[in-house]
Amino acid sequence: MRDDQYIAPATPAGRFYDPFEDDGPAPEFAPEPDYADEPAFAGDADASREPAYSEDADTFRERAAPRIETRTRRPREPRQAEIFTVFAPCPQGLEEALTAEMQALGYEDAKAGRAGCSFTSDWSGIQRANLYSRLATRILVQVAHAEISHEDDILDLARDTPWERWFGAEQTLRVDTSAIKSPVQSLQYCNLRAKDGICDRLRELEGERPSIDTVRPDARVHLFLTGHTATLYLDTSGESLFKRGWRLDKGEAPLRENLAAGMLALAGWDPAAPLLDPFCGSGTILIEGAWIALGVPPGISRPFGFERLRDHDAYRWRDLKEDARARILPQLEAPLVGYDLNPQAIEYARNNAERAWLTADSIRFEVGDARHVTAPADHGWIVTNPPYGERMGAEQDPDLWREWATCLKHNFAGWELHVITSDLTLPNQMRLKPKRRIPLHNGALDCRLFGFELVAAGYRDA
Repeated sequence: MRDDQYIAPATPAGRFYDPFEDDGPAPEFAPEPDYADEPAFAGDADASREPAYSEDADTFRERAAPRIETRTRRPREPRQAEIFTVFAPCPQGLEEALTAEMQALGYEDAKAGRAGCSFTSDWSGIQRANLYSRLATRILVQVAHAEISHEDDILDLARDTPWERWFGAEQTLRVDTSAIKSPVQSLQYCNLRAKDGICDRLRELEGERPSIDTVRPDARVHLFLTGHTATLYLDTSGESLFKRGWRLDKGEAPLRENLAAGMLALAGWDPAAPLLDPFCGSGTILIEGAWIALGVPPGISRPFGFERLRDHDAYRWRDLKEDARARILPQLEAPLVGYDLNPQAIEYARNNAERAWLTADSIRFEVGDARHVTAPADHGWIVTNPPYGERMGAEQDPDLWREWATCLKHNFAGWELHVITSDLTLPNQMRLKPKRRIPLHNGALDCRLFGFELVAAGYRDA
């Protein structure tokens, strides 16, 4: 499955208003003057010598002061921000974890769906979701939804959608299409119909159509087809959210960052507790763990698609990021340690940590064999992505898992172990009984996240 292909549920369409339109607060009316604190005549130099009120002062004021007709008026309530329906796709298996994350971020109506979750939010909340979500792949705003009976209905749907609110002929465009259980014959033709509808509308309104850029477009639109419905989404993320901006050295078969963060969430890791990865590769799990523990928003160092849309409020976005930076903790409370047999992988991990603005003492990366490591504390979590599939190669050590299990049993009593693998026989090879097995997809690989509790007693040597 390509990075740009995802599965999203179709959801009912809503009404749309300009999220950037703001009438400002209701006007404030000046109170009626309090004449008791003023002289009888504002322009009479001698008036201050006498009391402002005399026996018939009220009668005098009624004659001298200009008559002001006052009307009572209820102040107008500020217009409420427009609320959008949003879908956030994620790797399959992380739907419930993503929903819990969104609810923790304040999106109370977040609901798990197929390969993602849906919720409602105003435009500011959409920006916050991009900045703070560790598990989502994108933040997609639903802009149109309709029943269709033919591919050409997609053209009409796209042409009737007010794209000019977000982008125009001066910006570049990319359209992607995906489907599930849709009777359409050609996704490519549907994609072309959507693109033509968008471009036709903008050309009619603005005299020119946007250029197509499939590599780095200013605006991205996603068409999703299911059954006999079509839904159009505006992509506010740009590049996938798992691209945090720090990982340039990837090593061999790396985990995507949002899957690594999802593993930590599913493992129930306490950010104040030690974390160990004995097969750390380029350091993705531990760097994600460090950012979680420090409270670093995953999107703090990268650009987003909504920044290139029309009417983007750069000042408000800057304030949102500055507020996020102010909440980052100065240091970690517990050790984070990574080992790998490959010195090149350890070099990659250290380079990535440096680009993630982590100091050299934040994570301890060392060349080491998982079968001979020692525990950095008396309790903690081991969360790891050991070699499996193509990474194992033809020269796999048949004793690796048995010897690693022996090390864990002897040195890590009191720890929790969570391992992602496509090898469903791994627990048997390690002679450990998993307490949990969670289906996950690592790219195209059907995997399981196995959870074990390592206890001091009850083990026999493997």
